[in-house]
Amino acid sequence: MAMRIGRDLLHRWGRNPILTIEDIPYRCNTVFNGTPVKVGEEYLMILRIEGQQGYSFFALARSGDGLHFEVEPTPCLMPSNVEPWKSWEENGIEDPRLTVIDGEYYIMYTAVSRYGHCIALAKTGDFEHFERMAIVSEPGNKDGVLFPETVNGLYARLDRPFGHDIGSVWISYSPDLIHWGKSEFCFAPRARFWDAYRVGASAPPIRTEQGWLEIYHGVKWTSAGPIYRMGTVMLDLDDPAHVLGRCLSPLLSPREDYERIGDVGNVVFACGAIVEPDKEVKIYYGAADTSICVATASLDEIIESCFECLEEGVEA
Repeated sequence: MAMRIGRDLLHRWGRNPILTIEDIPYRCNTVFNGTPVKVGEEYLMILRIEGQQGYSFFALARSGDGLHFEVEPTPCLMPSNVEPWKSWEENGIEDPRLTVIDGEYYIMYTAVSRYGHCIALAKTGDFEHFERMAIVSEPGNKDGVLFPETVNGLYARLDRPFGHDIGSVWISYSPDLIHWGKSEFCFAPRARFWDAYRVGASAPPIRTEQGWLEIYHGVKWTSAGPIYRMGTVMLDLDDPAHVLGRCLSPLLSPREDYERIGDVGNVVFACGAIVEPDKEVKIYYGAADTSICVATASLDEIIESCFECLEEGVEA
C-alpha cells in the first residue's frame, strides 16, 4: 500500500483541539493527555487536568462520535488523602492509560511524590467507582501501558525506567497485575533520529496479525529545548521484547500553533488509540500540554510505517 503524501502520516481533525480549558466545567490550568476507550457506541476518555494549585488529577469525558466530548462536572479521581496512596500521590497523578482486559477497565498512571515518579494501577467496572490496586514500580519509572491480553500466561506491560540519563522502553511481566518482574529491555533512543534523546510507550499495544503495534513518543533535544513526536514500533506477539520493525519517520510532529504553543511547547503526546470497525485509527494526543486533539490514519498505513527501517536497512 502506498502511503498518503502530506506533512505527516496522521491526518489531524480539522476542528482540533477537541478539548481545551474552555470545555472544563470548573477552574483549572490545562487539560491534556487523554486516554480513550470505546464501550459499545460510546467513547469514554479519562483526561489529565492540571488544577490551578499546580498538581494533576483525572476527569472523565463522554462522546457519541469520538470527536465531540462533554466533560463530567466533577473530577473522577483525585490524588489520594488515604495512606499508603497519599504518600505516593502527594504531588499529583498524571498521564493515565486505559486498557480493557476481560471486560475490566485498568488505568496505569504516574503517581508523583517527593520520592519521584512511580507507576500505579487502578481499575473500574463502571467509570463511576475507581479502585486503586497497587504501586507497581519503584521510583524513576513512568509511561506504563498494559497489554490487552496475557502473553504466555502472564500479564505484560511496557514502561520507561530512567537510568544514566537515558529513557528506554522495557517490558515486564506479572501473574496478578500486582507483582512484576522478568523485566527485559525492548527499545532505546536512536542517535541522529527524531527520537534520539528519549522514548516512552504512549498507547496501550494493539494486537495485529503482524505483531503488537505500539505507538510511542520520542524526544529530540534541540537548542530551543525538547520536541516530542509520535512514532511506531512492531513487537513480536509471543516475545514482545523482540522488535520486528520500527518507523524511520514520525507519525506526527508538532506543527500547528496549538501543538507548538502552550505550557510545554512543541509536544504531541499520545495516550491512547481506537481502532474503528473500518480499520480507521483515531489517535488521541495532548498538544503542548494545553489541549487534547485527535488525528487519524488507516491501520494498514500505520502498520506499514513500522517496517520503514527494514526497507532502508536501518537497525530498529
